[in-house]
Amino acid sequence: MTRVAEKRDSSPSDLSASLLDSVQGPEDLRRLHAEDLKRLAREIRGQIIENVSKTGGHLGANLGVVELTVALHSVFDTPRDRLIWDVGHQSYPHKILTGRRDAMPTLRQGGGLSGFTKRSESPYDPFGAAHSSTSISAGLGMAVARDLSNESNAVVCVIGDGAMSAGMAYEALNNAGSMHSRLIVILNDNRMSIAPPVGALSRHLTGIVSSRPYIGARELAKQAVSHMPGILRKVARRAEESARAAFGGGTVFEEMGFYYIGPVDGHDLDHLIPVLRNVRDSAQEGPVLIHVVTQKGKGYGPAEAAPDKMHGVSAFDPGTGAPCKGPVRVPSYTNVFARELTAQARKDPKILAITAAMPSGTGLDLFAREFPDRLFDVGIAEQHAVTFAAGLACEGYKPFVAIYSTFLQRAYDQIVHDVALQNLPVRFAIDRAGLVGADGATHAGAFDIAYLGCVPNMVLMAAADEVDLSRMVATAVAYDSGPIAFRFPRGEGTGIGFPENVDPLSIGKGRVVREGTDGAILSYGTRLAAALAAAEELDRRGISLTVADARFAKPLDADLIQNILKNHPFLLTIEEGAQGGFGSAVMHFATNAGLLDRGVRFRALTLPDRFQDQDTPERQYESAGLDACAVVSAVERALGAGPMA
Repeated sequence: MTRVAEKRDSSPSDLSASLLDSVQGPEDLRRLHAEDLKRLAREIRGQIIENVSKTGGHLGANLGVVELTVALHSVFDTPRDRLIWDVGHQSYPHKILTGRRDAMPTLRQGGGLSGFTKRSESPYDPFGAAHSSTSISAGLGMAVARDLSNESNAVVCVIGDGAMSAGMAYEALNNAGSMHSRLIVILNDNRMSIAPPVGALSRHLTGIVSSRPYIGARELAKQAVSHMPGILRKVARRAEESARAAFGGGTVFEEMGFYYIGPVDGHDLDHLIPVLRNVRDSAQEGPVLIHVVTQKGKGYGPAEAAPDKMHGVSAFDPGTGAPCKGPVRVPSYTNVFARELTAQARKDPKILAITAAMPSGTGLDLFAREFPDRLFDVGIAEQHAVTFAAGLACEGYKPFVAIYSTFLQRAYDQIVHDVALQNLPVRFAIDRAGLVGADGATHAGAFDIAYLGCVPNMVLMAAADEVDLSRMVATAVAYDSGPIAFRFPRGEGTGIGFPENVDPLSIGKGRVVREGTDGAILSYGTRLAAALAAAEELDRRGISLTVADARFAKPLDADLIQNILKNHPFLLTIEEGAQGGFGSAVMHFATNAGLLDRGVRFRALTLPDRFQDQDTPERQYESAGLDACAVVSAVERALGAGPMA
C-alpha cells in the first residue's frame, strides 16, 4: 500500500490568499494544514457553482463529494494510486485538483473538458466512465494486475449516487470478496438509503474499527478461532458478528468478503482523513469497503433543497439557482412521449411504465403524477427492467420500458433472449436516440437501429416530429404481436404542435413528403428536416427531389422503396445512427430484390464510424455529415454534379 508522506504546515495559510491558486496538483494539496483543507473545500465548491452555472452539467453530485475528493487526494499518492470515479459525473472537484482548473470553463463544450472522467484527458483518470456501476470491476482488474506485477500502489473506487443498485456492482463485489487482492471501495451514500444518521457515537466507533490495532486484533482473533473446536468456533463467530453489528453494521458487505468500515461523515475532514489514513496504512489483506455518507448538493441551498432537480442542470443564476433561459415554448420530444403515454393510459389500464432510475429524464415523472401505482423505477438496472417487463407482458399487461438508447445497450441479452425470442409484446421507448450535444460520445444513442434491427420479431420505428412520435406511442399501445420499439431524440420538437386525434400507424408503412423526379431521399427519423431543407436548396439549383419518411426500419416499406428505385436514378438514405442500421437494411433489401440491377445509384448517410466528442448539436451534425449542407453535397455527388462526383 502506498504511503504518502504527511507534509503539513504548522499553521493555516494567509486567509487573504486563494488556496486554489497555490494548488496545481495533488502534491500541493498534501502540503496544506488541516484547516487549509477545509478552506480549500469551500473554494472548490464555489468554483463548481460558478463554472456549472455557465456551462451546465452535473451539479448536486459534485457538490456532495468535495470534501471526499480533497481527502482522497490528500491521503493517497495519485496518480500512482489509482482513483476510479464511478459514473464520472461526480469528478468535477477531482478535475479541479488535478491540473484542469483553468480549463473548467470549457466543461462540456466543443474541444473542452469532458463532463466525465476520460483516460485521454489526464493521467489522473485511470478509467473513463459515464455509465454507472463499472468502477469496482475495473478497480479489481487493476488491483489484480498490480499484484501480478508485484507493485504496491493502492486502488480506490468511489461508487454511489445510485450506482450500487446495478447488478454489475454486486457481481464485482462478489468476485472481489472471494479474492485476496487489496482493493478499497468507497460507498458514497448520498441518499441516506443505507445508513442511519451519522452522529458522535458513529464517528467514535468507525475511528476504532478502521484503526490498525483493531484490525490487527481482529485478524489475530480470526487465526485463533480457526484452531478452535467446531462448537467453540461457531460461538466465537456469532460473538464476532454481534460485535461487528455494534460497531456500525455492514453485514451484507462482510458476508461478501469485504472488511466494512462506516458510516463515516463524508463532509467532516477531521473524521474522514484519519479513517482513510488508517485504511491506507493497514496491513489488512483483501478488499475494504468504507461507507461514506454525504449530502447531494452540499453547501448550495438550491441544490440541497432540490437534489434531483439540480442533479443535471443547464446554465443557471448562481444567486438563485433559477435557469437562465426563458420558458420553453416548444415541448421536448421527451415531454411529447410522456404526455401521449399518459393520455393513452387514461384509456387503457393495462399500460404500465418502467424506468431505470430516470423518471424525470424519461418524462415518466409526468406519468407518475397521474398513475403513481403504474410507474416502476427499478433503479440503475436496465437488464432487470427489460426482463421485469417481459414478465408483465406474459400476464397480459402493456409495459413501456423507457430507457436512453445508450443505456439500453446494457440490456441487450435480455432484449434478445427474454423478449424477442419469446415474441413478447414489450414496448421500448428509446430516448436520446442520436447525438446529444454536451454529453458527448458516452451518451450518444448511435447504435440502437443497428443492434435492434438484426433481432427477429422486433418492430422498429423512428419519429420525424412530434405528431409522428404521438402516433408511434399509440401504435405501440395497439400492437400486441411482439416487441416494438420507437426512437426519438434529445431536445425540443419542431414546433408543429400536438395532434387532436392520435391514430396508430400502419405497421411497416412510410410516407412521401415531397415529390420530385431527379432523385430521392429516404429519411429515417428526425433528419427529415435536414433532408427537406436540402431539397429546397437543390430545387433552387434545378434539381428536383422526392423526399420520403420511412417511419419504419423494420419491417421496411417494400412498396415505397420499390416505387422510389423504379422511378428515380438514385436513392440516398439518411439516419442519425451508426453504420449497419437503416441504410444497410434498405441496401440489403434492394440488392436481393434486384432493384439496383439497372444502375440506380445508392448512397447512405449515417453517423461516422467514430465516437464524437461533445459539442453543440449543430456542430455535431456538421462534423457527422448529417446537416442540410452535407445532404446537398451528397446528392450532387450522386448525380455527378458536384465535387468528387
